[in-house]
Amino acid sequence: MRLAEYTDYSLRVLMYCARHADRRVTVAELAERQGLARNHVMKIVADLARAGLLETSRGRGGGVRLLRPAAQIRVGEVVRLGETDFRMAECFDDGGGGCALTAGCRLRRLFAQALRAYLATLDAVTLAEIAGIEQPQPARPAGAERPRRLVAAA
Repeated sequence: MRLAEYTDYSLRVLMYCARHADRRVTVAELAERQGLARNHVMKIVADLARAGLLETSRGRGGGVRLLRPAAQIRVGEVVRLGETDFRMAECFDDGGGGCALTAGCRLRRLFAQALRAYLATLDAVTLAEIAGIEQPQPARPAGAERPRRLVAAA
């Protein structure tokens, strides 16, 4: 699975804004630093603002900045905004598409499970983590004990 360029660029814009949370950044700055066309960045910024991820302001001193803290923005949220099609095969279409094997095939279920795991992994990571402004939360190894809750004696 490959992300659309639009999603990749959206993540880059948000990461740059997260790294410069102390100020507004301009569309021209984003375009120059990311090596993207200004018009393309303008569309991405407008879409991210409509989605409630960026705040925009015009005029002198204007620019864009994150509307929410980077630690509250999940990578999965951004990927879902940018990607328009998560169908991994023709059988994901309503009715199974034109595949003659759809009725007895288990591939669709496997792909659906893989997609859920993919998105769950992205949902577990914040913009702050991928921007390098917050340390990732360590994953607990499989089989490791959960921390015990202390129960007050009655």
